[in-house]
Amino acid sequence: MQKLAQRGCAADVAASVLDRMTQVGLVDDQAYAQMLVRTQQAERGLARRALAAQLRTKGIDDHLAREALASITDEDECDRARALVEKKLRAMHGLGIEVQTRRLAAMLARKGYSWSVSYTVIREVIADSPEHLPD
Repeated sequence: MQKLAQRGCAADVAASVLDRMTQVGLVDDQAYAQMLVRTQQAERGLARRALAAQLRTKGIDDHLAREALASITDEDECDRARALVEKKLRAMHGLGIEVQTRRLAAMLARKGYSWSVSYTVIREVIADSPEHLPD
C-alpha cells in the first residue's frame, strides 16, 4: 500500500486493488514469509534474529513472521551454524585458535546467531578439527 501511495495511487483505489489481489491469491504474505525464511536460512545461513529483521523490513506482520520463524528449531539453527563454521574454518589454516575463533564469531554474529550458540558451535568444531587434535 505504501509503494502505491508513493507512486501517486489514491488510498481507496490501492486498498481495493490489494483486496482483490488477495482474494484471488496473488498476494499472500504468509506464503511469502515462509518462502523467505526457508530460502534465506538454507542459502545464506541466517539465524532467526536476522530473518526476523528481514521480515520486518519487508513489511510482514509480526504474527505472520512469528509463524514463519517457528519452522526453525534450535537444533536446525545449531546445525546451520555448525555447517557455516566448518566451511569457513577450512579456509583458515595457519591462523591461531584465537584469531579463528574471533573471525568465526564475527561471521556468525553478522548472520544473527547468538553469542551462546556461536561459541558453543565454534568450540566444538575447532576441537574436532584435525589440525587442533593432540598428537
